[in-house]
Amino acid sequence: MCDGKASRRFVEEFFKVQVETTENTEKNQSNIVENNENPEEIKLSLVQTILKMIKKVIMRIKKGIIRFNFKFLNRILIIFCKLDDKKVLFVSDARDHLGGNLEYMYNYIPKDKYNIILNLKPDRRVKRSIKQRLNLVYEISTAKYILLDDFCTNISLMKVRKNQEVCQLWHGPGAFKKFGYSRYDKQNIKINKANSHRNYTKVPVTSEDIRWCYAEGFGTNINNVKATGFARTDMLFNKEEIEQKKKNLYEDYPYLQGKKVVLFAPTYRGTSLKNSYYDFEKLDIDKLYKKLKDEYVFIFKWHPGLYFNMKKNELNPYDFEKYPNFFYDFSEERDINDLLLITDVLVTDYSSVIFDYAFLNKPIVYFTYDLEEYEEGRGLYFPFEDYIYGKVAKTDDELIDAIKAEDLEEEKRKKFMDKFLSACDGNSTKKTYEWIFEDKIANRE
Repeated sequence: MCDGKASRRFVEEFFKVQVETTENTEKNQSNIVENNENPEEIKLSLVQTILKMIKKVIMRIKKGIIRFNFKFLNRILIIFCKLDDKKVLFVSDARDHLGGNLEYMYNYIPKDKYNIILNLKPDRRVKRSIKQRLNLVYEISTAKYILLDDFCTNISLMKVRKNQEVCQLWHGPGAFKKFGYSRYDKQNIKINKANSHRNYTKVPVTSEDIRWCYAEGFGTNINNVKATGFARTDMLFNKEEIEQKKKNLYEDYPYLQGKKVVLFAPTYRGTSLKNSYYDFEKLDIDKLYKKLKDEYVFIFKWHPGLYFNMKKNELNPYDFEKYPNFFYDFSEERDINDLLLITDVLVTDYSSVIFDYAFLNKPIVYFTYDLEEYEEGRGLYFPFEDYIYGKVAKTDDELIDAIKAEDLEEEKRKKFMDKFLSACDGNSTKKTYEWIFEDKIANRE
Protein backbone atom coordinates (compact mmCIF):
# COMPACT_ATOMS: atom_id res chain seq x y z
CA MET A 1 0.00 0.00 0.00
CA CYS A 2 3.07 2.18 0.04
CA ASP A 3 3.43 4.43 -3.01
CA GLY A 4 6.58 4.87 -5.12
CA LYS A 5 7.53 8.20 -3.57
CA ALA A 6 7.29 6.79 -0.05
CA SER A 7 9.44 3.81 -1.03
CA ARG A 8 12.01 6.06 -2.64
CA ARG A 9 12.12 8.28 0.45
CA PHE A 10 12.67 5.24 2.67
CA VAL A 11 15.55 4.02 0.51
CA GLU A 12 17.09 7.51 0.54
CA GLU A 13 16.81 7.70 4.33
CA PHE A 14 18.23 4.18 4.75
CA PHE A 15 21.30 4.89 2.66
CA LYS A 16 21.71 8.29 4.31
CA VAL A 17 22.00 6.53 7.68
CA GLN A 18 24.47 4.03 6.18
CA VAL A 19 26.66 6.83 4.79
CA GLU A 20 26.58 8.70 8.11
CA THR A 21 27.41 5.53 10.00
CA THR A 22 30.24 4.58 7.62
CA GLU A 23 31.78 8.02 8.01
CA ASN A 24 31.48 7.82 11.79
CA THR A 25 32.93 4.30 11.82
CA GLU A 26 35.92 5.36 9.74
CA LYS A 27 36.45 8.35 12.00
CA ASN A 28 36.23 6.18 15.11
CA GLN A 29 38.64 3.64 13.65
CA SER A 30 41.11 6.39 12.78
CA ASN A 31 40.90 7.74 16.33
CA ILE A 32 41.36 4.26 17.78
CA VAL A 33 44.46 3.62 15.67
CA GLU A 34 45.94 6.99 16.60
CA ASN A 35 45.33 6.26 20.27
CA ASN A 36 46.80 2.73 19.96
CA GLU A 37 43.72 1.10 21.48
CA ASN A 38 43.61 -2.69 21.76
CA PRO A 39 41.55 -4.99 19.45
CA GLU A 40 38.84 -5.59 22.09
CA GLU A 41 38.18 -1.86 22.35
CA ILE A 42 38.09 -1.64 18.57
CA LYS A 43 35.47 -4.42 18.39
CA LEU A 44 33.38 -2.78 21.12
CA SER A 45 33.47 0.57 19.30
CA LEU A 46 32.39 -1.06 16.03
CA VAL A 47 29.53 -2.92 17.73
CA GLN A 48 28.32 0.31 19.35
CA THR A 49 28.45 2.11 15.99
CA ILE A 50 26.47 -0.66 14.27
CA LEU A 51 23.87 -0.68 17.05
CA LYS A 52 23.45 3.08 16.66
CA MET A 53 22.94 2.60 12.91
CA ILE A 54 20.30 -0.07 13.49
CA LYS A 55 18.53 2.12 16.04
CA LYS A 56 18.45 5.05 13.60
CA VAL A 57 17.06 2.88 10.81
CA ILE A 58 14.38 1.41 13.11
CA MET A 59 13.33 4.88 14.33
CA ARG A 60 13.05 6.18 10.78
CA ILE A 61 11.05 3.15 9.67
CA LYS A 62 8.75 3.56 12.67
CA LYS A 63 8.31 7.27 11.95
CA GLY A 64 7.55 6.52 8.29
CA ILE A 65 4.95 3.90 9.22
CA ILE A 66 3.20 6.27 11.64
CA ARG A 67 3.03 8.99 9.00
CA PHE A 68 1.82 6.60 6.32
CA ASN A 69 -0.91 5.25 8.64
CA PHE A 70 -2.06 8.79 9.43
CA LYS A 71 -2.28 9.73 5.76
CA PHE A 72 -4.06 6.48 4.88
CA LEU A 73 -6.66 6.80 7.67
CA ASN A 74 -7.19 10.47 6.89
CA ARG A 75 -8.04 9.67 3.25
CA ILE A 76 -10.38 6.83 4.28
CA LEU A 77 -12.21 9.00 6.82
CA ILE A 78 -12.65 11.75 4.23
CA ILE A 79 -14.50 9.25 2.01
CA PHE A 80 -16.81 7.86 4.68
CA CYS A 81 -17.28 10.72 7.20
CA LYS A 82 -19.02 14.02 6.63
CA LEU A 83 -17.37 17.32 7.42
CA ASP A 84 -18.86 18.63 10.67
CA ASP A 85 -19.71 22.30 10.09
CA LYS A 86 -20.05 22.91 13.84
CA LYS A 87 -16.78 21.31 14.94
CA VAL A 88 -13.82 23.52 15.82
CA LEU A 89 -10.55 21.73 16.57
CA PHE A 90 -7.80 23.48 18.54
CA VAL A 91 -4.60 21.49 18.00
CA SER A 92 -1.05 22.04 19.18
CA ASP A 93 2.19 20.08 19.32
CA ALA A 94 3.85 22.83 21.36
CA ARG A 95 1.58 23.56 24.34
CA ASP A 96 -0.53 21.47 26.73
CA HIS A 97 -2.95 24.27 27.57
CA LEU A 98 -4.53 27.13 25.65
CA GLY A 99 -2.71 30.44 25.62
CA GLY A 100 -2.00 33.39 23.36
CA ASN A 101 -4.09 33.68 20.20
CA LEU A 102 -5.66 30.26 20.72
CA GLU A 103 -6.96 31.21 24.16
CA TYR A 104 -8.47 34.49 22.98
CA MET A 105 -10.17 32.81 20.03
CA TYR A 106 -11.44 29.99 22.27
CA ASN A 107 -13.00 32.51 24.66
CA TYR A 108 -14.60 34.48 21.81
CA ILE A 109 -16.20 31.60 19.86
CA PRO A 110 -19.86 31.12 20.89
CA LYS A 111 -20.09 27.75 22.67
CA ASP A 112 -23.79 27.37 21.88
CA LYS A 113 -23.04 27.57 18.16
CA TYR A 114 -19.92 25.42 17.83
CA ASN A 115 -18.61 22.16 19.29
CA ILE A 116 -15.04 22.85 20.41
CA ILE A 117 -12.45 20.06 20.62
CA LEU A 118 -9.01 20.44 22.22
CA ASN A 119 -6.06 18.24 21.23
CA LEU A 120 -2.87 19.56 22.81
CA LYS A 121 0.55 18.28 23.87
CA PRO A 122 3.44 20.20 25.48
CA ASP A 123 6.21 19.62 22.91
CA ARG A 124 6.70 18.05 19.47
CA ARG A 125 9.09 15.54 20.99
CA VAL A 126 6.41 14.19 23.34
CA LYS A 127 4.78 11.16 21.69
CA ARG A 128 1.04 10.56 21.46
CA SER A 129 -0.33 7.12 22.33
CA ILE A 130 -1.96 5.01 19.60
CA LYS A 131 -5.39 5.91 20.96
CA GLN A 132 -4.51 9.62 20.95
CA ARG A 133 -3.22 9.42 17.37
CA LEU A 134 -6.39 7.68 16.20
CA ASN A 135 -8.51 10.30 17.92
CA LEU A 136 -6.48 13.12 16.34
CA VAL A 137 -6.74 11.79 12.80
CA TYR A 138 -10.52 11.48 13.21
CA GLU A 139 -10.90 15.04 14.52
CA ILE A 140 -8.64 16.49 11.83
CA SER A 141 -10.53 14.63 9.12
CA THR A 142 -13.99 15.74 10.25
CA ALA A 143 -13.59 19.24 11.75
CA LYS A 144 -14.73 22.12 9.56
CA TYR A 145 -12.40 24.50 11.41
CA ILE A 146 -8.88 23.69 12.60
CA LEU A 147 -7.00 26.32 14.61
CA LEU A 148 -3.29 26.07 15.54
CA ASP A 149 -0.50 28.48 16.46
CA ASP A 150 2.69 26.60 15.55
CA PHE A 151 3.94 23.88 13.20
CA CYS A 152 2.01 20.62 13.62
CA THR A 153 3.28 17.53 11.79
CA ASN A 154 -0.13 15.93 11.37
CA ILE A 155 -1.58 19.06 9.77
CA SER A 156 1.17 18.83 7.15
CA LEU A 157 0.14 15.22 6.41
CA MET A 158 -3.61 15.78 6.09
CA LYS A 159 -5.60 16.33 2.93
CA VAL A 160 -7.57 19.56 3.22
CA ARG A 161 -11.20 18.93 2.34
CA LYS A 162 -13.42 21.20 0.28
CA ASN A 163 -14.70 24.05 2.49
CA GLN A 164 -12.41 23.00 5.35
CA GLU A 165 -10.52 25.84 7.07
CA VAL A 166 -7.02 25.25 8.45
CA CYS A 167 -6.16 28.48 10.27
CA GLN A 168 -2.62 29.22 11.43
CA LEU A 169 -2.77 31.74 14.31
CA TRP A 170 1.02 31.94 14.46
CA HIS A 171 2.53 32.37 17.93
CA GLY A 172 4.83 35.24 16.95
CA PRO A 173 3.44 38.60 15.75
CA GLY A 174 5.30 40.81 13.28
CA ALA A 175 7.97 39.22 11.09
CA PHE A 176 11.45 38.98 12.63
CA LYS A 177 13.60 35.86 12.16
CA LYS A 178 12.92 33.80 9.05
CA PHE A 179 10.87 30.62 9.30
CA GLY A 180 9.60 27.82 7.09
CA TYR A 181 10.37 28.08 3.38
CA SER A 182 12.02 31.48 3.84
CA ARG A 183 15.02 29.69 5.35
CA TYR A 184 15.91 27.85 2.13
CA ASP A 185 18.22 30.59 0.88
CA LYS A 186 20.01 30.97 4.22
CA GLN A 187 20.69 27.57 5.73
CA ASN A 188 19.54 25.17 3.00
CA ILE A 189 17.13 23.68 5.54
CA LYS A 190 15.47 20.49 4.36
CA ILE A 191 11.75 21.25 4.58
CA ASN A 192 9.42 18.36 5.33
CA LYS A 193 8.30 16.98 1.97
CA ALA A 194 4.81 16.36 3.32
CA ASN A 195 3.75 19.93 2.45
CA SER A 196 5.07 21.36 5.73
CA HIS A 197 3.05 24.61 6.23
CA ARG A 198 1.32 24.61 2.86
CA ASN A 199 -2.04 23.27 4.06
CA TYR A 200 -3.07 26.53 5.76
CA THR A 201 -6.13 28.15 4.23
CA LYS A 202 -6.15 31.29 6.42
CA VAL A 203 -3.28 33.10 8.18
CA PRO A 204 -4.03 36.25 10.21
CA VAL A 205 -1.07 38.66 10.58
CA THR A 206 -0.42 41.97 12.31
CA SER A 207 0.08 44.37 9.37
CA GLU A 208 -0.26 44.71 5.63
CA ASP A 209 3.50 45.25 5.22
CA ILE A 210 4.37 41.73 6.38
CA ARG A 211 1.77 39.64 4.54
CA TRP A 212 4.41 38.63 1.98
CA CYS A 213 6.68 37.29 4.76
CA TYR A 214 4.06 34.78 5.92
CA ALA A 215 3.05 33.87 2.37
CA GLU A 216 6.69 33.08 1.60
CA GLY A 217 7.42 31.35 4.91
CA PHE A 218 4.34 29.13 4.72
CA GLY A 219 4.55 28.54 0.97
CA THR A 220 0.98 29.77 0.49
CA ASN A 221 -0.84 32.23 -1.73
CA ILE A 222 -0.73 35.77 -0.35
CA ASN A 223 -4.54 35.89 -0.62
CA ASN A 224 -4.64 33.38 2.23
CA VAL A 225 -2.86 35.91 4.46
CA LYS A 226 -4.86 38.83 5.87
CA ALA A 227 -3.96 41.64 8.25
CA THR A 228 -6.66 41.22 10.92
CA GLY A 229 -4.25 41.71 13.80
CA PHE A 230 -3.39 39.18 16.51
CA ALA A 231 -6.16 38.24 18.94
CA ARG A 232 -3.90 38.23 21.99
CA THR A 233 -2.90 41.88 21.49
CA ASP A 234 -6.46 42.98 22.35
CA MET A 235 -5.55 42.64 26.04
CA LEU A 236 -2.93 45.34 25.62
CA PHE A 237 -5.71 47.83 24.82
CA ASN A 238 -7.79 46.86 27.88
CA LYS A 239 -6.62 48.73 30.98
CA GLU A 240 -8.89 46.80 33.35
CA GLU A 241 -7.59 43.44 32.12
CA ILE A 242 -3.99 44.67 32.37
CA GLU A 243 -4.46 45.80 35.97
CA GLN A 244 -6.15 42.53 36.93
CA LYS A 245 -3.35 40.45 35.43
CA LYS A 246 -0.72 42.57 37.19
CA LYS A 247 -2.57 42.14 40.48
CA ASN A 248 -2.70 38.36 40.00
CA LEU A 249 1.03 38.20 39.25
CA TYR A 250 2.00 40.26 42.28
CA GLU A 251 -0.18 38.03 44.47
CA ASP A 252 1.63 34.98 43.11
CA TYR A 253 5.09 36.59 43.23
CA PRO A 254 5.07 39.29 45.94
CA TYR A 255 8.89 39.44 45.95
CA LEU A 256 8.78 41.20 42.57
CA GLN A 257 7.30 44.32 44.14
CA GLY A 258 9.48 47.12 45.41
CA LYS A 259 12.21 46.73 42.78
CA LYS A 260 12.43 47.18 39.03
CA VAL A 261 12.01 43.98 37.04
CA VAL A 262 14.42 43.07 34.24
CA LEU A 263 13.03 40.30 32.03
CA PHE A 264 15.67 38.37 30.08
CA ALA A 265 13.89 36.56 27.22
CA PRO A 266 16.14 35.57 24.29
CA THR A 267 15.25 33.24 21.46
CA TYR A 268 17.12 29.98 20.92
CA ARG A 269 20.08 29.29 18.64
CA GLY A 270 20.24 26.26 16.34
CA THR A 271 18.48 25.07 13.19
CA SER A 272 15.60 23.34 15.01
CA LEU A 273 14.07 22.86 18.44
CA LYS A 274 15.78 19.48 18.70
CA ASN A 275 19.24 21.06 18.68
CA SER A 276 18.28 24.42 20.19
CA TYR A 277 20.82 25.97 22.53
CA TYR A 278 22.06 29.26 23.99
CA ASP A 279 25.59 30.43 24.74
CA PHE A 280 25.12 30.78 28.49
CA GLU A 281 28.72 31.94 29.00
CA LYS A 282 27.94 35.20 27.20
CA LEU A 283 26.11 36.36 30.31
CA ASP A 284 28.27 37.22 33.31
CA ILE A 285 25.70 36.79 36.07
CA ASP A 286 28.20 37.65 38.79
CA LYS A 287 28.75 41.06 37.22
CA LEU A 288 25.01 41.57 36.69
CA TYR A 289 24.35 40.82 40.33
CA LYS A 290 26.99 43.22 41.63
CA LYS A 291 25.92 46.11 39.37
CA LEU A 292 22.11 45.73 39.49
CA LYS A 293 21.12 44.02 42.76
CA ASP A 294 20.31 47.21 44.70
CA GLU A 295 17.68 48.48 42.28
CA TYR A 296 16.53 45.50 40.18
CA VAL A 297 15.47 41.85 40.16
CA PHE A 298 16.41 39.74 37.13
CA ILE A 299 13.95 37.21 35.64
CA PHE A 300 14.91 34.54 33.09
CA LYS A 301 12.30 33.33 30.59
CA TRP A 302 13.92 30.83 28.23
CA HIS A 303 12.34 29.88 24.90
CA PRO A 304 10.02 26.84 25.48
CA GLY A 305 11.95 24.64 23.04
CA LEU A 306 15.29 25.49 24.64
CA TYR A 307 13.84 25.06 28.13
CA PHE A 308 12.59 21.59 27.18
CA ASN A 309 16.16 20.64 26.25
CA MET A 310 17.51 22.15 29.46
CA LYS A 311 15.14 20.04 31.57
CA LYS A 312 15.72 16.90 29.51
CA ASN A 313 19.48 17.19 29.89
CA GLU A 314 19.20 18.41 33.49
CA LEU A 315 21.07 21.53 32.47
CA ASN A 316 21.13 24.32 35.02
CA PRO A 317 23.58 26.89 33.61
CA TYR A 318 23.56 29.26 36.58
CA ASP A 319 23.73 28.77 40.34
CA PHE A 320 21.11 31.22 41.61
CA GLU A 321 21.67 30.27 45.25
CA LYS A 322 24.83 32.40 45.23
CA TYR A 323 22.73 35.46 44.41
CA PRO A 324 19.78 35.63 46.85
CA ASN A 325 16.65 37.61 45.99
CA PHE A 326 17.92 38.69 42.58
CA PHE A 327 17.78 35.96 39.90
CA TYR A 328 14.58 34.01 39.22
CA ASP A 329 13.69 31.52 36.48
CA PHE A 330 10.13 31.95 35.20
CA SER A 331 10.45 29.55 32.27
CA GLU A 332 7.61 27.40 33.62
CA GLU A 333 5.29 30.30 32.81
CA ARG A 334 4.16 29.13 29.36
CA ASP A 335 3.02 32.53 28.02
CA ILE A 336 5.29 35.50 28.31
CA ASN A 337 2.75 38.27 27.65
CA ASP A 338 1.51 38.52 31.25
CA LEU A 339 5.10 38.84 32.49
CA LEU A 340 5.61 41.81 30.15
CA LEU A 341 3.01 43.74 32.16
CA ILE A 342 5.19 43.79 35.29
CA THR A 343 8.47 44.18 33.39
CA ASP A 344 10.35 47.48 33.67
CA VAL A 345 13.14 46.65 31.20
CA LEU A 346 12.99 43.85 28.60
CA VAL A 347 16.26 42.27 27.45
CA THR A 348 15.91 40.15 24.33
CA ASP A 349 17.50 39.63 20.92
CA TYR A 350 15.70 38.24 17.85
CA SER A 351 12.55 37.12 19.67
CA SER A 352 9.07 38.11 18.53
CA VAL A 353 8.39 39.28 22.09
CA ILE A 354 9.54 42.72 20.87
CA PHE A 355 6.22 43.13 19.05
CA ASP A 356 3.87 42.55 22.02
CA TYR A 357 6.16 44.61 24.25
CA ALA A 358 6.02 47.61 21.91
CA PHE A 359 2.44 48.39 23.02
CA LEU A 360 3.57 48.94 26.63
CA ASN A 361 5.89 51.89 25.93
CA LYS A 362 8.68 50.69 28.23
CA PRO A 363 12.47 50.39 27.79
CA ILE A 364 13.96 47.52 25.78
CA VAL A 365 17.54 46.33 25.29
CA TYR A 366 18.72 44.10 22.43
CA PHE A 367 21.50 41.79 23.65
CA THR A 368 22.80 40.66 20.26
CA TYR A 369 26.33 39.38 20.84
CA ASP A 370 26.08 37.26 17.66
CA LEU A 371 24.20 39.59 15.31
CA GLU A 372 26.37 39.08 12.21
CA GLU A 373 26.42 35.31 12.68
CA TYR A 374 22.67 35.16 13.24
CA GLU A 375 21.83 37.29 10.21
CA GLU A 376 24.07 35.12 8.04
CA GLY A 377 22.62 31.91 9.48
CA ARG A 378 18.94 32.03 10.43
CA GLY A 379 18.33 35.32 8.68
CA LEU A 380 15.89 38.20 9.25
CA TYR A 381 13.05 39.38 7.02
CA PHE A 382 14.12 43.04 7.23
CA PRO A 383 17.38 44.80 8.17
CA PHE A 384 18.01 44.56 11.91
CA GLU A 385 17.82 48.36 12.19
CA ASP A 386 14.11 48.20 11.30
CA TYR A 387 13.42 46.28 14.52
CA ILE A 388 15.28 48.53 16.95
CA TYR A 389 13.40 50.86 19.28
CA GLY A 390 15.89 50.66 22.16
CA LYS A 391 19.57 50.29 22.94
CA VAL A 392 21.74 47.50 21.48
CA ALA A 393 24.37 45.72 23.60
CA LYS A 394 26.97 43.10 22.67
CA THR A 395 28.92 42.84 25.94
CA ASP A 396 27.99 42.54 29.61
CA ASP A 397 29.18 46.07 30.35
CA GLU A 398 27.09 47.49 27.50
CA LEU A 399 24.11 45.45 28.69
CA ILE A 400 24.36 46.79 32.24
CA ASP A 401 24.70 50.39 31.02
CA ALA A 402 21.73 49.98 28.67
CA ILE A 403 19.52 48.53 31.44
CA LYS A 404 20.35 51.41 33.76
CA ALA A 405 19.76 54.02 31.03
CA GLU A 406 16.12 52.90 30.58
CA ASP A 407 15.88 54.87 27.34
CA LEU A 408 12.53 55.31 25.59
CA GLU A 409 13.08 55.88 21.89
CA GLU A 410 9.51 56.89 21.10
CA GLU A 411 10.05 58.01 17.51
CA LYS A 412 11.65 54.68 16.59
CA ARG A 413 8.89 52.82 18.45
CA LYS A 414 6.15 54.59 16.47
CA LYS A 415 7.86 53.81 13.17
CA PHE A 416 8.28 50.19 14.29
CA MET A 417 4.60 49.83 15.21
CA ASP A 418 3.37 51.46 12.00
CA LYS A 419 5.37 48.92 10.00
CA PHE A 420 4.71 45.72 11.94
CA LEU A 421 1.56 46.18 14.06
CA SER A 422 -0.78 48.53 12.22
CA ALA A 423 -3.68 46.02 12.14
CA CYS A 424 -3.71 45.57 15.93
CA ASP A 425 -6.33 47.96 17.29
CA GLY A 426 -8.02 46.20 20.21
CA ASN A 427 -10.53 44.46 17.92
CA SER A 428 -8.30 41.80 16.40
CA THR A 429 -10.15 38.86 17.96
CA LYS A 430 -13.43 40.01 16.42
CA LYS A 431 -11.85 40.63 13.02
CA THR A 432 -10.10 37.26 13.04
CA TYR A 433 -13.29 35.45 14.05
CA GLU A 434 -15.31 37.15 11.31
CA TRP A 435 -12.75 36.23 8.66
CA ILE A 436 -12.40 32.60 9.71
CA PHE A 437 -16.00 31.78 10.57
CA GLU A 438 -17.99 34.28 8.50
CA ASP A 439 -15.53 34.94 5.67
CA LYS A 440 -15.76 38.68 6.27
CA ILE A 441 -12.92 41.19 6.26
CA ALA A 442 -13.58 44.59 7.83
CA ASN A 443 -11.91 47.73 6.55
CA ARG A 444 -8.72 48.13 8.51
CA GLU A 445 -7.36 51.41 7.33
